[in-house]
Amino acid sequence: MTYALVLAFIVVGSCWLELVLRTRVFRRWRRLAVTLACALTPFVLWDLYAISTGHWWFDPAQLVGITLPGGLPVEEMLFFPVVAVAGILTLEAVRSVLDSPTPTPSPVAADPETGGGS
Repeated sequence: MTYALVLAFIVVGSCWLELVLRTRVFRRWRRLAVTLACALTPFVLWDLYAISTGHWWFDPAQLVGITLPGGLPVEEMLFFPVVAVAGILTLEAVRSVLDSPTPTPSPVAADPETGGGS
């Protein structure tokens, strides 16, 4: 059960950013879905492989008891999208506070010898 509580804490700790800082992450749900699919696929496959070879295991006392095919606990399956969404929300929150939708290069290249611009 502890694992589920940690996930709940991550959700509570990050989802408020959508409302307060208007990150619009959930509004752009198609982009979010594609991002999550790209991120989840390799990690879930890696987790399933690690479980099947005995390199990775979970303490049953920390879980709710629902196991998906391949021995993957439901909390572990939820871990990937929850943490990914929290990271995306945090990134977009920082961008909204800094009012910088995309990183931009410096307009003046620094001179490596003098440490200043040209």
